[in-house]
Amino acid sequence: MQLNPRIPPGKLEEKWQTYRSTAPRINPNNRDKYKVIVIGSGLAGSSAAASLAELGFQVEVFTFHDSARRAHSVAAQGGVNASKNYQNDGDSVYRMFFDTLKGGDFRAREANVYRLAECSMALIDQAVAQGVPFNREYNGYLANRSFGGVQVSRTFYARGQSGQQLLYGAYQALMRQVRLGKATLHTRHEMQDLVVENNRAVGIVARDLKTGALTKHPADAVLICSGGYGKVYYLSTFALQSNATALWRAHKKGAFMAAPSWIQFHPTSLPQSGQYQSKLTLMSESLRNDGRIWVPKKRNDNRHPNSIPEEERDYYLERRYPAYGNLAPRDIASRAAKERIDEGFGVGKLKNAVYLDFSKALAQQGLQALKDKYGNLFEMYHHITDIDAYQEPMLISPAAHFAMGGLWVDYNLMTSIPGVFALGEANCADHGANRLGANSLLQACVDGYYIIPNTLMAFFAENGNAPTDTAAAFEKSINHWKETFKRWTNNNGKSTADQLHRKLGAILYQKCGLSRNATGLKEALSQILELQKNFESEILIPGNPNQMNVELEKAGRLRDFIELAYLMTWDALDRQESCGAHFREEYQTQDGEPLRNDEEWGFVSAWEYQQNAPPKRHEDILHFETVAPTQRSYK
Repeated sequence: MQLNPRIPPGKLEEKWQTYRSTAPRINPNNRDKYKVIVIGSGLAGSSAAASLAELGFQVEVFTFHDSARRAHSVAAQGGVNASKNYQNDGDSVYRMFFDTLKGGDFRAREANVYRLAECSMALIDQAVAQGVPFNREYNGYLANRSFGGVQVSRTFYARGQSGQQLLYGAYQALMRQVRLGKATLHTRHEMQDLVVENNRAVGIVARDLKTGALTKHPADAVLICSGGYGKVYYLSTFALQSNATALWRAHKKGAFMAAPSWIQFHPTSLPQSGQYQSKLTLMSESLRNDGRIWVPKKRNDNRHPNSIPEEERDYYLERRYPAYGNLAPRDIASRAAKERIDEGFGVGKLKNAVYLDFSKALAQQGLQALKDKYGNLFEMYHHITDIDAYQEPMLISPAAHFAMGGLWVDYNLMTSIPGVFALGEANCADHGANRLGANSLLQACVDGYYIIPNTLMAFFAENGNAPTDTAAAFEKSINHWKETFKRWTNNNGKSTADQLHRKLGAILYQKCGLSRNATGLKEALSQILELQKNFESEILIPGNPNQMNVELEKAGRLRDFIELAYLMTWDALDRQESCGAHFREEYQTQDGEPLRNDEEWGFVSAWEYQQNAPPKRHEDILHFETVAPTQRSYK
């Protein structure tokens, strides 16, 4: 079935302005008649909630954190993109649009990507007005740096704390609305279920993580702003509690899940150092501006990196991709690192890393210049590894990071369920098959500050309030989850959620990770299905389901991860091409680059959940009217 993305007519550069000018509005005096629930308090959630409350809508925000500002957006370090051309190096909205479309291997909609680039310029001015302390040049202008996949400098940054500072700006805007009584913030609450009546979202059931109580919350629209699902791999750059529950529960109620197998592996994570680890630590991609990536030319070289002469080092990104070098896009840089490691050139205790070397930058710019740009990152690295990266190279390795896939949304950010919208990393909208660095903070902010205030208001103006006769639907959901929790806690299993999650992660890393093939994917499907079947008999959940119970929280999230992992693997096996981060070994060029098949696979797969039946594929056909897709090259 072909999906309708509801893209406005007209010229590409005029679509968003035309939409804003012609979309129906609601009188300010009538907006408080509509209640909006926002799931998640990161950049997408906080910016959307603050913006909608400012417009006059009733807003309720739910976060499982003890404070909205603890959302995982704080972990984004390197910066946020905007096409303001401050460096006078030829940047423009069109160039940013093209870089993003190309970086995603031409697997995103032109209209969405252009809107992202168009709205980027306003975001920087707004963030400065909020007090975000972007780095500045000596003359006072905002500083820029370059990120992978581009040849201009368009990334605005606050040292290595860009996500944290942008979130503080959105958080203070949200808390202002809370103090004014226009928004309500529910901390330590997790969305347990999406309630749908007559094909319209009517609210959610939430679990109070402090008491275990299940509560109903009616609304006229629900915004899923719960972030990505990279934690499905267990070892990832995500925080320990990051999960896929909100978007997966929406998926099981009818929201299509798009391109779930498109997972980005970040090239500059710290490598795994032992079996005891539960997460990996991200080092900002911005370090690749001044760091050179290399491995020894000799296999299993155990010499100290400073003892290896220059002529015995393989700067493999500079060798293979001379036009972009160390700033090749993330998917390419990660696969290249994996290839070197797999071939026996890895370094470190477990031979699972490559070097990120700053000696040339130190010689050219001096110690203080690097401290001004990356000081906190070097300090963090030293705290974790006890290695001074000013004196010897960092050890880095690819790690599961960003999900380009997510809930399918149309141009208005609405899912296939009327009244359910998805923002930020929870949707599959702007990045195609690979995200360029510093576009994630941008998308979250643009979705929340600029897009949803327009599209949600238009939805309300055209569709009115949600049905109110929903007591039975809420009661049914609450009873279902009470019975489920009771069953889980009474089964006397022998494996904790963490133990089972670790098994799941190992399957995905090995068979649905940086590279995939049909044999491995079929094996993974069988293994994941077995894990899914055995979940309830194996899971160990001590304690009372009607009280605070951290293990119960983990178990529910794990069950969602297992089901999601099956769909991810199904999607990867189904798509018979390579594109961006989805690298099928059967489909590659002679020199080992991804080989797309635009003729047969020029669409985004959107999967419909079917109880006791295989997922059903719908197709969001990609039409390119401005840019002709070409074989992506960074050489």
